Amino acid sequence: MNRADPQKPSTWRPYKSGLCEGCWAGCCTLPLETSAYDLIRLGVITEDEAASSLRKVAKKLSKEGIIQSYHANNGLFIIEQRVNGDCIFLDEKTRLCTVYEKRPEVCRTFPKIGPRPGHCPAGKAQTRKGST
Repeated sequence: MNRADPQKPSTWRPYKSGLCEGCWAGCCTLPLETSAYDLIRLGVITEDEAASSLRKVAKKLSKEGIIQSYHANNGLFIIEQRVNGDCIFLDEKTRLCTVYEKRPEVCRTFPKIGPRPGHCPAGKAQTRKGST
């Protein structure tokens, strides 16, 4: 299976059960929009912080390198990505989510929602020479 281009949903495959097995985590290279509730679940802010001022929360999380931006009009935060585009919660070696049990709602519902509902940028991880 070849890699789809996460930035081109037209290259994505229809989702089917088992597609995540051995996948290279292409969905974890998409910009990740989270709500304040997601940030509470992740344990990066408290309920009190969310209730007081989301702008202050955004400023704090930006300084900590957890978010890229905050959109006050819809109340969504964009989680920081590494230079290569990976989500900061994606393990660089195993390509597994390090916060899976606490992951944001958009991750829980992908690919039902997203740039191309019902499709995902699935692709098998490339094997190293000499490995199977």
